Amino acid sequence: MRIPTVHIVGAGHGDASLITVRGMRLLAMADVIVHDHLVPARLLDAAAQRAERIDVGAAAPQALAQDAICLLLTEKAREGRSVVRLKWGDPFFFDSGGREALFLHEHGIPFEVVPGVPATITAACYAGIPITYPDGGDTVTFLRGFEDQSSAGPNVSWEALARLDGTVVCYAGARQIPVVIASLLEHGRRPDEPAAVVYDGALPQQRTLEASLGSLAALVESSGGRSPGMLIVGPVVGLRAHLRWFDARPLFGRRIVVTRARDQAGEIIERLEELGAQVVLSSPVRILPPDDETALDEACSHAAMYDWVVFTSANGVRFFLEHFLAGQGDIRELKGPRLCTVGPATAESLRRFGLRVDVVPAEHRADAIVEALGAVAPVAGARVLLPRSDIAREGLPEALRKAGARVDEVTAYRTAQDPSWRGGESDVYKMLLDAKVDAVMFTSASGVRAFARGLGEDQAVDLLRTTAVASIGPVTAEAAQQLGIETTVMPTDYTVPALIEALIAHFSAGRDLPEPAAPQTP
Repeated sequence: MRIPTVHIVGAGHGDASLITVRGMRLLAMADVIVHDHLVPARLLDAAAQRAERIDVGAAAPQALAQDAICLLLTEKAREGRSVVRLKWGDPFFFDSGGREALFLHEHGIPFEVVPGVPATITAACYAGIPITYPDGGDTVTFLRGFEDQSSAGPNVSWEALARLDGTVVCYAGARQIPVVIASLLEHGRRPDEPAAVVYDGALPQQRTLEASLGSLAALVESSGGRSPGMLIVGPVVGLRAHLRWFDARPLFGRRIVVTRARDQAGEIIERLEELGAQVVLSSPVRILPPDDETALDEACSHAAMYDWVVFTSANGVRFFLEHFLAGQGDIRELKGPRLCTVGPATAESLRRFGLRVDVVPAEHRADAIVEALGAVAPVAGARVLLPRSDIAREGLPEALRKAGARVDEVTAYRTAQDPSWRGGESDVYKMLLDAKVDAVMFTSASGVRAFARGLGEDQAVDLLRTTAVASIGPVTAEAAQQLGIETTVMPTDYTVPALIEALIAHFSAGRDLPEPAAPQTP
């Protein structure tokens, strides 16, 4: 029998990947997740589907007082459920984790505390400011701040603090930051000492204001900062010019809309974020199995009799082979037919199933595909299977039949418009209207058409004039062109990695980095 336990887990700050391995493991096994409002949504997505999620943060619709949170943890544990208390930053670093753990102890509830990276450490590191450095002083002082709109300063001995030779770090609200700066200056801290405020640390919208301590308050005021920030004071701030890395990445500050289906967008999102982009996932389509799988069953059962199986997309590969292997199919049956994939990404999808690709045409045109097949074996009289989307174009099967092939088309998957989509959860419509999107990425022709339908075709044409339109290849670009949408960026290799590289090249050569948006209140 599992002993009811509360795991108090630090989620870290900003970047969702900063949570510990132990924390992720506990999160995946939890029955109940009681979380702060600022915890990244991606961490909650990593939890089991069955897990109950309860937002108790100060900005949550049903925010709870600290005593109520402690009682909630106790009640959930006594129900025999595994509870994760997921906290922003570190549970024991200027946080209420100690109070919650003591409450659990007093009520006989076993608990575990898993550290997280404190916001003070994360923000400084991602801004390129080492908290300590040789000759940068022998002390580090962390001041408790308040993230609300209070103007009260920390209750400390400012004279003693000002005399210390080292770094001062304080996470504070917008009205508190000038108070802390003024208190340091009034009690002897040098006005020419390097200082900085980091907003939204370790997030794609991170912004750092850097100045002397004497002029920083005026810079903060003129920048319109209205949200909490990390104040860092000390000689170490001067190293930022040499050590900044996070906001020096090639796509930093760029807001890029990814229109791929959610279950297929993970790798794209991860790569774009590694390059510094702020990614907005806004998929207007869902990729689903066929309504009627009879024809697909028939094709899978007779796959060995075909001379060619031609896959035109990674979705076609995935849905066909998963269906094939879920039935009575044996992967060895595909040893007989030759395998053709349109595009290197589709070829890579096939290789992941342990299958060797015979032909990858140099071009995506139907005639070029037929020509590539004919260079290996005669097309006339050949039996060809095409597992593909329910809305795939007729150009390829018509070209194959014209060349004398016997073609069987089968719906391996269907592309369905999401009826509730109009820009997605992040309101892409408004972002485009306000010219706050740097690029929209399209990885399929069906994605372009669905995106335009969701926004309204006329509106989509107008809205996409304000941003870069990145199409993965000529088929996708042609679909956009038919709607009146001009493609700005297209790679020479029709793959997602090449598309991302093309975006980097476009922004490096085409436009200066946009002014960072004012930090938002969490």
